[in-house]
Amino acid sequence: MPATEVIHRLTATATDKGPKGRDDQYGYGVINLVAALTADVPPLTPSAAPSTAPSTAPSKNAEAPADEPLNLGILLAGLAGLLILVALIAGAVILASRRR
Repeated sequence: MPATEVIHRLTATATDKGPKGRDDQYGYGVINLVAALTADVPPLTPSAAPSTAPSTAPSKNAEAPADEPLNLGILLAGLAGLLILVALIAGAVILASRRR
């Protein structure tokens, strides 16, 4: 699955907190990993994919691209934390099974 589809799936299944939609405190919401892995999320449409052609119409959210690297960084940090947590739990399970 391409990275853009993974990001789309995570943002589409996030649990919205705070004001409806994207906000400065929660971004697109809190990641819901179970929903991200099990929900039937339609793939991105080609028109929703980033294009290399310059835009001729002014965008309503002219400041939105400045927010994207921060959101991606937070997403990657959250995923790294989750992987560390899974590794710690797996290590604990292995240690417990060896003691028996």
